[in-house]
Amino acid sequence: MKFGIDRLISEPALRRPLAGKRVALLAHPASVTADLTHSLDALAALPDLNLTAAFGPQHGLRGDKQDNMMESPDFTDPAHGIPVFSLYGNVRRPTDAMMASFDVLLVDLQDLGCRIYTFITTLRYVLEAAAAHGKAVWVLDRPNPAGRPVEGLTLREDWQSFVGAGAMPMRHGLTMGEMARWFVATLGLDVDCQVIPMTGWQPDTAPGYGWPLGERSWVNPSPNAPNLSMARAYAGTVMLEGTTLSEGRGTTRPLEVFGAPDLDAAALLRDMHVLAPQWLQGCRMRECWFEPTFHKHAGTQCHGVQIHVDDGAYQHDRFQPWRLQALAFKAVLRQRADYPLWRDFAYEYEYDRLAIDLINGSPLLRGWVEDASATPADLEAITAPDEAAWREARLPFLLY
Repeated sequence: MKFGIDRLISEPALRRPLAGKRVALLAHPASVTADLTHSLDALAALPDLNLTAAFGPQHGLRGDKQDNMMESPDFTDPAHGIPVFSLYGNVRRPTDAMMASFDVLLVDLQDLGCRIYTFITTLRYVLEAAAAHGKAVWVLDRPNPAGRPVEGLTLREDWQSFVGAGAMPMRHGLTMGEMARWFVATLGLDVDCQVIPMTGWQPDTAPGYGWPLGERSWVNPSPNAPNLSMARAYAGTVMLEGTTLSEGRGTTRPLEVFGAPDLDAAALLRDMHVLAPQWLQGCRMRECWFEPTFHKHAGTQCHGVQIHVDDGAYQHDRFQPWRLQALAFKAVLRQRADYPLWRDFAYEYEYDRLAIDLINGSPLLRGWVEDASATPADLEAITAPDEAAWREARLPFLLY
């Protein structure tokens, strides 16, 4: 198969409309071609392309900033001598001066298929800026490694944030190109937005179910996204960022494990299987111990769980990471009602609302977890209609 960046490079006809235009690139460390050349270098080598600027989202264009609210500066690219503007530094929306540096912006960002992943929000912001400034945006499409399944509550009105760019569920099942089409339509943007689609993407085909296993190397799109297993689990494990439980940052399996020094993981797993065994299908869960070297509970041994989605037990159409993680929270409070589960801290430039609510796009998930009388059926009753509505709403925007 071919990603959008590889098609743009190998098919000169696709580049002809860029003749005489000033071109910029929005990219990150995973923005690489099939031979692992960074997209900025590959585009700069094209004699018929006038590359005048580049942009980096959260975690930077080439380098990795590790955590929430760790900002990247603007700089001049030493190899190509062009300005590199940070969209996760002094600003998160491009300024007028930044927009004046190009005519066409190429967006080549590897996403993880989860609403909270901030590259989606950055995509929205550059589309809105392009509409305001009369610029064009071309999205060089890449696979959604989590594939097509949909899961989670839809972000509610007045809950938009940098980790919630629009009214979609946690796991949206779109590629970045499809997401751009959805933003343009739902926001009513008057913008020249084009997608260079992939060829040969098969999101329903084993074993990758979205990621071309054995065909393309995995490069971390962010520091704690080291592999396909993380991408599959992320729509659930990302909620751990809003809790006092470790999500495995500071270990070699971030966002695949969770735990805490005072957690009884064996009892937790038993309770989860009692409460909603139907939410635990399609994966294996293993009791484990780990000691983060940094971040939450650094230097302290944690009792926890690892979610395994890389063996024969994995079932793509049955694995429900968001429900699984919600169930784990429910089981924690079932064991100890006063457990200090929710982490109250500044999260992605929001200071007045709990991170767990920002992550979920409303307080609905937290309310269900905290209500001792609420059952899995109660959460299913409010979530399933959201998921069904999104599956229908996204249909006009699918390219594959």
